[in-house]
Amino acid sequence: MADLTGAQWRKSTRSSSNGGNCVEVADNLPGVVGVRDSKDPAGPALTFAPAAWRAFVADLAERA
Repeated sequence: MADLTGAQWRKSTRSSSNGGNCVEVADNLPGVVGVRDSKDPAGPALTFAPAAWRAFVADLAERA
């Protein structure tokens, strides 16, 4: 399990400000990208290798 201490979490600029269903991403830590539910910041987080996260985001961009 990756250590996410010091993670700087951010939401997409496309997220609404009304507290809807959002994910937060922390990509400031070396070797890991964290993803969590914005409604449960103390809850579990998924972690990805940076290359895997980049591939995921690139695939989403292609589908948009």
